[in-house]
Amino acid sequence: MKRRLPISAYNWTTVIGATLALISLFMIVFLFIASVFIQRGSSYLGLIIYIVLPAFLVAGLILIPVGMLLKARRDRRTPAADLVWPVVDMNKDTHRNAFMIFSVGTTVFLLFSAIGSYEAFTFTESVEFCGTICHSVMRPEFVAYQNSPHANVRCVECHVGEGADWYMRSKLSGLYQVYSVTFHKYPTPIPTPVMNLRPARETCERCHWPSKFYGQKLTVKKYYLADEQNTPWEIHMAVKIGPSHRAAGLQEGIHWHINPDVAIEYKATDAQRQVIGWVRHTNRKTGEVTVFEDAASPIAKAQFDSLETRTMDCMDCHNRPSHNYMPPQFFLDHAMAAGLLPTSLPFMKKLATDMVAVEYGTTDSAMAGIRKGVEEFYRTGYPDVYEKNRALIAEAGVRIGQEYGKNIFPEMKVKWSAYPSNLGHMEFNGCFRCHDGNHATKEGKVISKDCNLCHTVYAQGNPSSLVMNPLDKPLEFRHPVEIGDAWKETVCTTCHTGLNP
Repeated sequence: MKRRLPISAYNWTTVIGATLALISLFMIVFLFIASVFIQRGSSYLGLIIYIVLPAFLVAGLILIPVGMLLKARRDRRTPAADLVWPVVDMNKDTHRNAFMIFSVGTTVFLLFSAIGSYEAFTFTESVEFCGTICHSVMRPEFVAYQNSPHANVRCVECHVGEGADWYMRSKLSGLYQVYSVTFHKYPTPIPTPVMNLRPARETCERCHWPSKFYGQKLTVKKYYLADEQNTPWEIHMAVKIGPSHRAAGLQEGIHWHINPDVAIEYKATDAQRQVIGWVRHTNRKTGEVTVFEDAASPIAKAQFDSLETRTMDCMDCHNRPSHNYMPPQFFLDHAMAAGLLPTSLPFMKKLATDMVAVEYGTTDSAMAGIRKGVEEFYRTGYPDVYEKNRALIAEAGVRIGQEYGKNIFPEMKVKWSAYPSNLGHMEFNGCFRCHDGNHATKEGKVISKDCNLCHTVYAQGNPSSLVMNPLDKPLEFRHPVEIGDAWKETVCTTCHTGLNP
């Protein structure tokens, strides 16, 4: 039988390498065509096509020349120091065949490598890759992201941004993440804030640039009390995210904090930046500098220099823009306002809050426990209501479980209390980290705690008997439950923990 290739190609190492490369190439082409025409796939299919199989293909191609060199060396039986490089003689059929196979194979390989590299890059930048490859580790973040205002924004737009430098940083840090997931070295819950995240002004402001901010925003907040009737309570307010007239730009309103003419710096004594003991305001136009210190818990001199001086940006307030785990008080109010939970069933708000407050071991046990608890409550406490509304009660148990599943993840120990949200001041101090009335200068100037600084109430109460005032005459806030003036003397978080209906 006439040989069509050099004799050095006839060895097991080369044959195995060629077989491995051909099978890998066939599988890549087959799966790629299948994914295009069948229009069905998953993140695992992309992982196999663009990362796993190409690795086997490259390994097979490397084995081919390695086997040939080893075979040639054995045949010549010469020491490595006297090794003579092979000679390519195009007058020989075997050499021409080998050369053509190498040339065509290399061209095809480079073409597929270019396409595969691009597809692999695109795949690693996809939401599927970020959210589903890591299974349960990223499940809380992925679920919250899908229910956030940024659900149509790819993860990398915020976590990486543009440019090769930040892309390389993200991939290098990703190597440790792969190790952590593979060997279960990750903490539960995963700590925040992410310290190596790209500055918000390089990511957030690509869409939310300062000159785009508008004036005040009218909003309606709807709550339900923990009484038998699930009494609704509304607060209509103007939130001063911007000035009274948009022409004033960032000179007024909440977004004044990122006015380019102003620098707000602070030092936090905890990793989650919830305890702020020192604030410095710099007027960049006049050069005036004002320093405020927390009189209630000042920072010790020995600790001061070791703390990071951070310049305030978007993420200091909007720190949960896409992964916000709402407290039960909020997600149950939202479900009731949307008609997902029946307000006609007695004590529905209190019952639902009690059910989701239980510490469950897994999501599945939580779903079963919530359904059972809701049914048992009405069957034993309200037998007449139970007999007349069995289907409604069963549906309510399922709905509560669904809302639980969007915000609480027992396997990863993730819930609202693990990740403070600084947008507001109900369950977490948020604004009150600085605006608590305790931060003052040596001269006595205080960072104001006045409610009307950020929002004004113009209607509040039961929807059937709302107390209303014109927008230019704001109402004094009225607590839904009578507590006198206690709300003026303390911060909301003293009582509100996310489990207070």
